[in-house]
Amino acid sequence: MTAATRILVLRALGLGDLLTVVPALRGLRDRFPVAEITLAAPPSLGPLVSRIGAVDRLLPMPSAVRVPPRPPVWSGRPPALAVNLHGRGPQSVAALRATGTRVLWSYRIPDGPPWRDDEHEVARWWRLVSWYGCEADPTDLRLGTWRGARGPAVVHPGAATPERRWPARRYAEVARALAGRDPVVVTGTGAERGLALRVARLAGLPPDSVVAGATDLAGLADLVSQARVVVCGDTGVAHLATAYRTPSVVLFGPQPPSRWGPAAEGPHVALWHPEVAERAPGPARAERAPEGTVDPRLRAITTDEVLAAVRSLTAADRGGPSRR
Repeated sequence: MTAATRILVLRALGLGDLLTVVPALRGLRDRFPVAEITLAAPPSLGPLVSRIGAVDRLLPMPSAVRVPPRPPVWSGRPPALAVNLHGRGPQSVAALRATGTRVLWSYRIPDGPPWRDDEHEVARWWRLVSWYGCEADPTDLRLGTWRGARGPAVVHPGAATPERRWPARRYAEVARALAGRDPVVVTGTGAERGLALRVARLAGLPPDSVVAGATDLAGLADLVSQARVVVCGDTGVAHLATAYRTPSVVLFGPQPPSRWGPAAEGPHVALWHPEVAERAPGPARAERAPEGTVDPRLRAITTDEVLAAVRSLTAADRGGPSRR
């Protein structure tokens, strides 16, 4: 493909979803170094898209986390290649075919690879582009380098759905313990500011320790990149910690770490209690979970477990072994 060749990639999802396809995007760039690669994704992700180093242009698209993706608003000649990093179809396949593309890479099409339900999200999209000849590195997740252990501890209590939110009181207990040694900041979206303020109040932290709603995505990424440690649930901030190799403790509930967990070789601890799975709601019930419902596998994680995991990651600061 030449410099005039245009490639369209669809990934109209959230922060964590974007960060799991970084290896696939970089593999695509390595395969087509002079083509123009456009990523169709929510505009709020723009600050991080520019840090990936494999995308030339962001085509703003509404988030399609809970609704089928719309056809991208594509102008000019149809893309020579469209790459479906969004889902298994058929809606995402139809959205890309509507651009008039001559070539489509995707799951669930005649020449595509087989879909695997139990695959890690990073491996899923790496395998797709590898199927079509890209030499992608599935460990190439970094956006930058961890800046050291002198930053604050980051506590991020929010998550997209109620069943993925560990109880606020437990986050507060962790924050109170961490504040005995280091500054602590409580992060979140604007919609999660009330939750963040509650965690800070219960932890005895000053109101200015809450930065939820006060940082844009670039600012949040910079904060994570210099944090001493990140404590959060299965959400986008966990993937930011992976991207910067920042020590993190990630709490899992409905989804297992084998699907969305941090890189095994990094300074990360994933906590999960699959032994209580028989009491957990199935996917359909989880979608209808009332506000405040926490998945039993997540609720089973104790504050002592979290603090022990933090100590295991930060032992190097005290002269002990390091996981980095």
